[in-house]
Amino acid sequence: MSDPGRSTERPHAPIGAEGATATLEGVSRWFGTTVAVADLSLDLFPGVTGLLGHNGAGKTTALKLLSGYDSPSAGRVRVLGVDPRRAPAVYERVGIAPEGALGWSFLSVAETVSALAGMRGVRAPREAAERAIELVGLEDAADRRVGDLSHGMRQRVKIAQALAHSPELLLLDEPLNGLDPGQREGVIELVTELGRQGRTVVISSHVLPEVERMAARVLVLVNGRLVAEGAPAAIRRLMADVPRSVRVVVDRSPRALAAELVGDEAVVSVEAAGPDQIVLETVDSEALALALPGAAATAGVVLRRVEPVDDDLESVYAYLHERARGARG
Repeated sequence: MSDPGRSTERPHAPIGAEGATATLEGVSRWFGTTVAVADLSLDLFPGVTGLLGHNGAGKTTALKLLSGYDSPSAGRVRVLGVDPRRAPAVYERVGIAPEGALGWSFLSVAETVSALAGMRGVRAPREAAERAIELVGLEDAADRRVGDLSHGMRQRVKIAQALAHSPELLLLDEPLNGLDPGQREGVIELVTELGRQGRTVVISSHVLPEVERMAARVLVLVNGRLVAEGAPAAIRRLMADVPRSVRVVVDRSPRALAAELVGDEAVVSVEAAGPDQIVLETVDSEALALALPGAAATAGVVLRRVEPVDDDLESVYAYLHERARGARG
């Protein structure tokens, strides 16, 4: 009789870099005509890795594939050396805090974490649940129903159940959403410590400052594709090079201000956009902030408002995507 905990797949040549905890190799996942991830290849190593991208970039799909919750339409997934869909025993070594609700809202925090720990093979699930609940600072709420908790507390319940069985690979999908500043600091410290312990932690987010406080390595996804990877400082420098459009509203004579800014090193282009404003493009926001007051004084105008036109992550990621396409071409 076959062992249900063993993989029944035929052996393949090893994939992924040496020492990688998990690997995606040429993975695509589509739903009808919608492509969630496309030809995605990456290796995950011990420590904290940030998965950065806008909503709909493919972060959740990538985590589902790594956790074994979903199968790729093409390509291969390996987690701790096996295909998680064919080797169920690997689930006992992987923890995931999903973006959505856990369910079972009628159970208490302790009951929820204990039940899920038991499902993952923990021999003393109640004790394991107590330790995990303490790690996320929910001891005082252990006997409360999950359905009665605030959003931030439910987020911490998800992290607790992902930790209770001491997984080697921990996948956290937007875990800081809904947390107040104090709770956020606690989770950031916890994730950082887990990485120092040698666990492989993947944390998804659309906010770079959050990711760079925890992760030694950042992977940037755009429309299901990996477009950049590296240390947080390198990713920040890359994003700083993205051209930004800025609207400047003045009391009068916007053309006079535009004339003063033409030729400034911080300004790529400038044009009048109405009777009281100009729109300019810059790749150095700090230099522009220093140049604007002097230019306004020389032009004899008063600055009323300075605001970004497209200074959001979607525009940054779109720029990186186009840049990546150009490099491939």
